[in-house]
Amino acid sequence: MNKAALTFLVALAALHLPVALRAQPISDFYKGKTIVLVVSSSVGGGYDMLSRAVARHLPKHLAGAPTIIVRNMPGAGGITAANYLYTLAPRDGLTIGGLQNSTPFEPLLGAKGANFDATKFNWLGSPSFETGLLMLWHTVPINSVEEMRTREVLVASSAANSSPSGYARLLSTLLGIKLKIVLGYPGMIESFLALENGEVEGYPSAFWSALMATRPNWVAEKKVKFIVQFGPEKEKGLGDVPAVEDLLTKPDDTSLLQAAIAPLKLGRPFVAPPGVPAERVEILQDAVMATFADPDFLAEAEKQKLGINVSRPPAMLKDIVDRAYSTPPAIIERLRAIAQRP
Repeated sequence: MNKAALTFLVALAALHLPVALRAQPISDFYKGKTIVLVVSSSVGGGYDMLSRAVARHLPKHLAGAPTIIVRNMPGAGGITAANYLYTLAPRDGLTIGGLQNSTPFEPLLGAKGANFDATKFNWLGSPSFETGLLMLWHTVPINSVEEMRTREVLVASSAANSSPSGYARLLSTLLGIKLKIVLGYPGMIESFLALENGEVEGYPSAFWSALMATRPNWVAEKKVKFIVQFGPEKEKGLGDVPAVEDLLTKPDDTSLLQAAIAPLKLGRPFVAPPGVPAERVEILQDAVMATFADPDFLAEAEKQKLGINVSRPPAMLKDIVDRAYSTPPAIIERLRAIAQRP
């Protein structure tokens, strides 16, 4: 038998092997390997706590039970990590990322230094959506949007181009309320301390999940009150707190709101770099979604108050990002003016 004939017979035999046997090399890829989970925030915050919980439970949903190590890469509101994942991270399926939900939209907002195309990331899934809140300390004599239109309220933020400042300007624009932004607080925790100490009266973009993870007693003891909520769905735990969308009457304002809350629709997304082989992306997607449904993971998430609600599959995340990047230019111009990215 000549060499060409032998090669043909071997190939033909391979086609008739059981599917599971032929797929074995792919499913065995992670055996004995180490996956690096890059987290775009610093140690100790909500994103970090969630990512470490995922890292503890994800291995059992990957054939070969690889080791997963968490590498924090904070900086520029998540842009540092996103740039790394897009341009420098290995594309072999051994590096994944947990991104802050605003980060994928930084190029859309015109942020300098955001050197990535978010539409090309491989989306792995998200365990939740986020609900944003305009939150006031309980002693502030304001209880409604109508009352906020007649009195200026001091709200904490880090920088003029930060997410809290952007949401403060968004709410002021859409609702006609008077929010005075007080800058200089490094992050949410410092802003919450300022609120508790009476340095400011409110916080413009408290996330329900983060609040329940860090200050659940505030809600239980009614230390804070919520004027409006904004996000893809109403949060059941907020009762009759009105949604911003329900207070709008102009279609362009509604479009602006939808573009602005795209990050909240993503929840807390996990990604793989572009260019990872499709079969490895699929393995990672299946494993991540299985982790989000894992009773042990859910029990840990509940214990740590991580705010897990409804998981979002990879296709949904891709659709959210694609839709945001196809927003009409006039709406994008308004959004960029509100975001004030450098």
